[in-house]
Amino acid sequence: MNTKGFGLGALMLGLSALSALGQEKVTVGYTQTATDIGLYVADKRGYFKAEGLDVEFQNFDSAARMIAPIASGDLQVIAGAASAGLYNAVARGIDIRIVADKVSTPPGRTSQTLIVRKDLVESGRYKTLADLKGMKVANTAPGTAASVTLYTMLEKAGLTINDIEQTFLAFPQHVVALTNKAVDAALPAEPATTQAISSGVAVKVLTDDEAYPNHQIAVIFFSGKFAKEKPEVAKKFLKAFLRGVRDHNDGLGPDGRFTGAKGEEIIKILNEYTPIKDAQFYRNFPLAACNPDGAINIDSLKRDLGVLKREKLIEGEVDVDKVVDLSILQAVLKELGPYKKAN
Repeated sequence: MNTKGFGLGALMLGLSALSALGQEKVTVGYTQTATDIGLYVADKRGYFKAEGLDVEFQNFDSAARMIAPIASGDLQVIAGAASAGLYNAVARGIDIRIVADKVSTPPGRTSQTLIVRKDLVESGRYKTLADLKGMKVANTAPGTAASVTLYTMLEKAGLTINDIEQTFLAFPQHVVALTNKAVDAALPAEPATTQAISSGVAVKVLTDDEAYPNHQIAVIFFSGKFAKEKPEVAKKFLKAFLRGVRDHNDGLGPDGRFTGAKGEEIIKILNEYTPIKDAQFYRNFPLAACNPDGAINIDSLKRDLGVLKREKLIEGEVDVDKVVDLSILQAVLKELGPYKKAN
């Protein structure tokens, strides 16, 4: 099996497919965040293999970078945020479909956190959100759901995106950039957020569930060709993914932390598939919500698209309702039934 991309996660995610001769090949783009947990569990526990799938994972620094390869057919699946790049590709006639949830932010379930360098807080340079003016802020890519989160945070301080200097880096690089003082603030996802705070490099300012509750941060995309030409394979992939998401939810307590009876096993999988090898690390915070029935907040996607249009990042006409395709998810749920938390 070919495991293109970068980092240990890309290698680990491919190990179960080494003996997958004769299985159906599916190539997936992902960003190796903690909320890719559904992919990790489905791979580790053999759910993809059980469906007859040879799944190859490729690591990207953001979903926006995956649009070209899914349009060309090099990727069949993307796990990441809807972006201006996605909508512009759809406006050009490229068939890419949003098929299920990956992660959202109900209150108390944070996906990304605005953090500021600790030395800037201690010196008094940063006191309130308004002090972001003139600062260099790291984000993943322009025109993404994370961009909309940042716009929303800035608006709370009466600022616009033009009041800061954005720099675009992969989540793990946010910690490095803060440590080296190459940026003043960042909007990383876990585990990078907790890494930066626990190491004393940065201070938490505002979480996305506080600034923009119930934001549809990331989704699962299928290429239209994959969905149309191999609908049974697409259904098998989504079924295995949802089984992984449900196992993850079984391990969570009411507060979203890994206090459930099955939580320790999920932590072990996170330690194996992400750069973090400390079990206590993932006990320290609740992950953002991964919907066990794959339900998508379409109103949130529409709001984000409206912001991207306002920022003049959309070229052409596009309708969220025509990008979202729930037919495969509905077929999977007929087989799996609605989620019921295991005891």
